[in-house]
Amino acid sequence: MSNQNGTTSSDLREAFLGVYSVLKSELLNDTAFEWTDDSRQWVERMLDYNVRGGKLNRGLSVIDSYKLLKEGKELTRDEVFLASALGWCIEWLQAYFLVHDDIMDGSHTRRGQPCWFRLPKVGLIALNDGIILRNHVARILKKHFREKPYYVDLIDLFNEVEFQTASGQMIDLITTLEGEKDLSKYSLQLHRRIVQYKTAYYSFYLPVACALLMAGENLDYHVDVKNVLIDMGIYFQLQDDYLDCFGDPEKIGKIGTDIEDFKCSWLVVKALEHCNEEQKKILFEHYGKADAADVAKVKELYNHIDLKGVFADYEDKIYERLTSSIEAHPSTALQAVLKSFLGKIYKRQK
Repeated sequence: MSNQNGTTSSDLREAFLGVYSVLKSELLNDTAFEWTDDSRQWVERMLDYNVRGGKLNRGLSVIDSYKLLKEGKELTRDEVFLASALGWCIEWLQAYFLVHDDIMDGSHTRRGQPCWFRLPKVGLIALNDGIILRNHVARILKKHFREKPYYVDLIDLFNEVEFQTASGQMIDLITTLEGEKDLSKYSLQLHRRIVQYKTAYYSFYLPVACALLMAGENLDYHVDVKNVLIDMGIYFQLQDDYLDCFGDPEKIGKIGTDIEDFKCSWLVVKALEHCNEEQKKILFEHYGKADAADVAKVKELYNHIDLKGVFADYEDKIYERLTSSIEAHPSTALQAVLKSFLGKIYKRQK
């Protein structure tokens, strides 16, 4: 797929992966620490396993967004490098969240392979690895952006989004506490709060905010863009909740466990809305149990009330609403950024 000025998305991906190698090499030679062969090998293996392993969507969207903001002007090598470095900062931040997240959830697989902490010799050292990943973000920003006029804004942005994400994770965790399993607490409003903070800020707003800062924009003037991106992030999580139950594990790279984990998933919230009293009893009885027979009962109920159909209708409505919000935006460059995000996620299968 070629864009206005001749670079293909695979060229950008190549350039992006090249920047990973540069950043990794800088971090493995960081003069603030006296390295040994063992420590260097550990960090290198940890980075390759956790940072490079994903789809890289969040990181690549910084370059895509910056390119669209420049309205077709050819990017300089320096601009490609800096936009890629910011993209990698988001991938590093994401790796830090996921390494810790998997430990908290007791997960087994991530991206089609064992979670990092499940590997022999890693175990709970993974907690410290997560802290190192988070610190790497600050090291990268300091090395490459310290002289930029927007350096402080970048640091603020990453700190703010990290706080929002960790707080969203907290609501998610305390809602699913073992001793307090009470489905009647689950509502669309609670679901929206968890998702907005836990996923939408860092996955959708952060990449565009990085591109805006690089383009010399003041984020305070772009609250409307932020709101559309947060809505998009919520839609993305609804899809995730749907795929967790109905998706193909081969495609999504993991086996969904939302039902067993008593998650405040969009599906269970919608099921509660659509169930009669008899069906609610079944849900209350079987939701959040690890046994395969309980999970099957819940899925059977989901099929019985046609949650797939409810989701398909909801998806169309959200798409229409997002499209009209985007088309109402005065800047064509920002419309293009938002449309490109929406295009990537609409009706996705993984």
